[in-house]
Amino acid sequence: MFPIGKTSGSTLVAWLRGADAEQVVRVLASRPDAAVEPEPRSVGELADRLQRPASVALAIPRLTLPELQVAEGAAALAPATRDVLANLLDATDGERAHQLEAVLRELADRALVWPGGDGRLHVAAPLRQVWAAPLGLDAPLARLLADTASTDLGRMLAAVGITSTGTKQKRLAALTDHHGDPDRVTALVAKAPAAARKLLEQRARQAPERSARILYGLPRPDPGPGERWALERGLLIRDGRWYGPARMPSEVALALRGTGWHAPFTPVPPAVRTRPVTGSAVDREAAAAAMAFAAHASSVLAACAAAPPARLKSGGIGARELSRLGKAAKCDDTVVRIALESAAAAGLLARDGDRVAATEAYDGWAEGEPADRLAVLLRAWWTLPLTPGGSRDEEGKALPALAGAPPRGGCVQARHGLLASAARLPAGEGATDPADLGALIAWQRPLVDQLAQDASPFATLVGESELLGVLALGALSPLGAALDADGPDAVAAACRRLLPASTGSARFGSDLTAVVAGTPSTPLVTLLDSVADREATGTASVWRFSPDSVRRALDAGHTADTLTADLAAVAVATAAATTTTTEPLPQPLAYLIRDTARGHGRVRVVSAACVIHGAEPALLAELAAHRRLAPLGLRQLAPTVLISRTPPDETLAALRSAGYAPVAEEQDGSVRIERTRRHRATNPLPTPRRPAGPRRKAVRVAGARTATDLAAVAARLLAAPEEAPEPDPDDGRPYASDTEEIIAGHARNLSFTDVRQLAHAVNEKQPITVEYTATSGNTTVRTLSRLELDAPYLHAWCHLRDAERVFTLSRIHGVMPS
Repeated sequence: MFPIGKTSGSTLVAWLRGADAEQVVRVLASRPDAAVEPEPRSVGELADRLQRPASVALAIPRLTLPELQVAEGAAALAPATRDVLANLLDATDGERAHQLEAVLRELADRALVWPGGDGRLHVAAPLRQVWAAPLGLDAPLARLLADTASTDLGRMLAAVGITSTGTKQKRLAALTDHHGDPDRVTALVAKAPAAARKLLEQRARQAPERSARILYGLPRPDPGPGERWALERGLLIRDGRWYGPARMPSEVALALRGTGWHAPFTPVPPAVRTRPVTGSAVDREAAAAAMAFAAHASSVLAACAAAPPARLKSGGIGARELSRLGKAAKCDDTVVRIALESAAAAGLLARDGDRVAATEAYDGWAEGEPADRLAVLLRAWWTLPLTPGGSRDEEGKALPALAGAPPRGGCVQARHGLLASAARLPAGEGATDPADLGALIAWQRPLVDQLAQDASPFATLVGESELLGVLALGALSPLGAALDADGPDAVAAACRRLLPASTGSARFGSDLTAVVAGTPSTPLVTLLDSVADREATGTASVWRFSPDSVRRALDAGHTADTLTADLAAVAVATAAATTTTTEPLPQPLAYLIRDTARGHGRVRVVSAACVIHGAEPALLAELAAHRRLAPLGLRQLAPTVLISRTPPDETLAALRSAGYAPVAEEQDGSVRIERTRRHRATNPLPTPRRPAGPRRKAVRVAGARTATDLAAVAARLLAAPEEAPEPDPDDGRPYASDTEEIIAGHARNLSFTDVRQLAHAVNEKQPITVEYTATSGNTTVRTLSRLELDAPYLHAWCHLRDAERVFTLSRIHGVMPS
C-alpha cells in the first residue's frame, strides 16, 4: 500500500466539486468500490476512497491498451499539461488527437487522470506506483534534488553558466527551469566530452536501475570522467544515502531522446478479418456446440458418480484418470477439464478421501433438463479464477485438474475481454479466424495473463468459448451475450431457447444399436447405460447391445421380461412410425435378450471360499476341465458341485471372461443383485488460493445499484459540504456509533473514512480487507470476516491464514471493502 498524495487528493476534490452530476455518476459506476456502504458523506470522503491504492488497483486491470498507455504517460510527466502529453504520445492533431481526448475522458470517469484548475493533468497518487519507471523514466529533477544542499545547487548552476543567488528553492527552480528546456539540455550535452556524451545518450534510453541502501561512511566507487562531468551539471544525480548508479532526471532523458521519440499510443484496436454471418446460423452453431458439451459434461460427471476418480498425492486428478474419464464420455481432455472444474465450482463434485466424487447436489442437477444443467456449468465457468483448458505449465509439464493451484489473476478479466472484443464486431459479421479475437483481447485487457501453452494469444480461452457455444462462427452467440449481461436468469433463458428439451425415446436398430437424437433424458440414459455400451455422445448418442451388456443388466436384477418391457416403452414413439411389425423391438435385440437370459444363472457361485454349483452335471464337468479356468483351482466334489480356491468375486470374473454367465448367491441361497453403488462426497474440493488483497464478497456495492440510485448518491454528495467535519468529543461533535468512537481511539493510523468503514463492517458483520503490519514489521493485506471488536484488539477469521486471528487496532494502516 502507498500513501495518498495530499496534492492529488485536493485537486481531485476540486475537480469533483466542479463536475456535474452526470460526471460523478460515471465515476461511481466505474469505481463501485468507492461508494460501498456506508456511503461517503462528502466529496472529500469520496476522493479519499478513490485515492486508496487498493481501489486504484481494482480499476487498473479494466483499462484498455490506449487507456493504460495514456495513464503511464501521464504518470511519467505528472503533473503536465494536456499539450505536453499529446506531444509525448504524438497525438497533437487529427484523429489521434480526438482519440486522446476520448481516452482522457474515460480516465477521468475512472478518477485516475483528471484536469486541474491550473491547466495541468493530475494523476491519482497510487497510479504512479503501478510502474517502477513509467516509460523507462526516473523521477523528475525537483524530486531527485529535494534533499540536496543549497551550495551544491549553486555549483550545478554555475557549471551550466547560470549565476544564482538566493534561497535553495530559487536555485532549485532555476535549475529545474533550465533542464526543463530540451533545447538547452541538448545544447549543453553537445559541448560535453565524448565519454560524457556517450554515457548520457546511452542512459537516456535505459530504464533506471534500482539502488541498494548501505551504511553511512562506507566508500563508494569513484565516478569516471564522463559521469563526473554529468554529475557536476545535474544531468545525473547521485544521492549520498544510496549506493548504486547515478540517476537521470526524467526531463533530461526526454530531451536526449529527441523530438522524434514518442511514447507508444495505440488508440485503434487490431484489425479482425470478418465474414458475413446470419443470426440464425450463429444460433444453430452455438446450439450444436452447447448440446455436444452438455452431453459430454453429463457423461463425465456420470462417470465420476459411478467410479470416483482418484486424486494424486500432490492433489488434483492426474492424466491417467483424465484419460479414463475422456474414454468413458467419448470426449477429449479439454472438455473433461472444463466439465470437472466447472462442476467443482458449482458444488457438484467434492473431495471424498483420496477420490473426487459427486455430491448430493449432483443428483438434483442430473435430473434437470439439458438447458438447466448447461446453465449451471456456464455460470460456474464464467467466474472460474483459472483457465480450465490449461493443461501445460511454463515448462511444458502436464497439469492435473482440480489441483487447487493459485489462480491466474486475469482469467475472469480475459473472458470479459473476449466477449467485449466479440461484441465490438460489426452487426452481422463474425471473425473469419476466431484466433484474431485473441489479439483483440490483448488490446481490450492488456494486463491479463496468457497461458504458456498458447501458440497464439488466448488460443485456449477462444477454444473453450467455442466448445461451450459462447462463440459461434466467430461471433458472439446468445449464450455469450447472456453471460456478458451477468444475470443468471438471462443465461438460463438463453440455454432454454437454444437447447431443446430432453428426449425420452430411442430408435432401436436391427444392428443392435439404440440411437437418441438430441439430448437423452436422465431416466433414458440410466436405462440404456444399464443394458448397453455407449459408443458416441453429442447431438446424437449411440448405444450398442451385446451379450456382456445385457448380462450386466441381468446381474443388476432385471429379467428378460422387464428389460424387454422397459426398452419397448421408450421405443414406442420411434419404432411405431418406422416398422410394420407389431414387435416394439427389432428381432435381433429381442433374441439377444432372451438368449442371454436363458443362459443367465445356469451356474451359481456361493462364497465359501468358494463353492460353484449348478443343475447340469455336464456343464460343471466342462468347467472343471476348462484350461482357462485352471488358475481358479477348481475341484469337483459332486456331479453338481465344484469348489474353488479363488474368492467369489474373482471366480465370477474369470467365469464371465471365459464366456459363461454365472450369478452370485447370498448366504440364504437367493441371487445377489449387483447394483452399482453411488458415491456421494461431502468434503469441498480445495479451492484456488486467491492472491492476498481485496476479494469481492456479498457486499452491496454501487455497481449493483440502478442508474437512479447512483444519481441520488451523486446529488447528495454535490449538495453536501466539501469536507464533512470529523467527530471530536472535545468539540461537541459526536460519533455516529460507539463502535466508531472505540476504533478511532485505538486505530491511530486510520483516517476517519477508514474508521467509518471498519466500524460499519463490525456492526453489520460484513467482511473487510485491511493492510496490517505485524510485530515483525512485515506488512500484509488480509481479508477478514466474522469480526468481533474487543478493544484494543479485533478478533476475526483471516482468509489469508485460513484461521482465527487477533489483530491489534493500532497496527491496521488501511481499510478497503471486500
